[in-house]
Amino acid sequence: MTARVLVAKPGLDGHDRGAKIVARALRDAGFEVIYTGIRQKVEDIVSIAVQEDVAVVGLSILSGAHVALTTKVVEALRAADGSDIDVIVGGTIPQSDVPKLLDAGAAAVFPTSTPLDELVAGVRKLTENAR
Repeated sequence: MTARVLVAKPGLDGHDRGAKIVARALRDAGFEVIYTGIRQKVEDIVSIAVQEDVAVVGLSILSGAHVALTTKVVEALRAADGSDIDVIVGGTIPQSDVPKLLDAGAAAVFPTSTPLDELVAGVRKLTENAR
């Protein structure tokens, strides 16, 4: 069975080139990818993730609100019986914020300039562990 991944752009960030590149790399690696588009509400991301039975939600955040948005998504997934869905975060993330994101419940963090093969391997590892 192919793992399903939701790539989402929460908040007001309108830049989605990186998210599209990640979505394509994951698709090319054999994942089934759902891309939400820009400016998504946390509630909508969680609803789509649960309805589509995804294994991973990938948040692409460039706005600087990565800790707050990740926390909200993780908490909303738990409230929606989606605690089995891993949340990963990518984008403009200072190294000093990586531990904060992991403490907030992110399963992995992939800052800007993470090689795509490393990202794909990380997602593959998460989805294999979930089986």
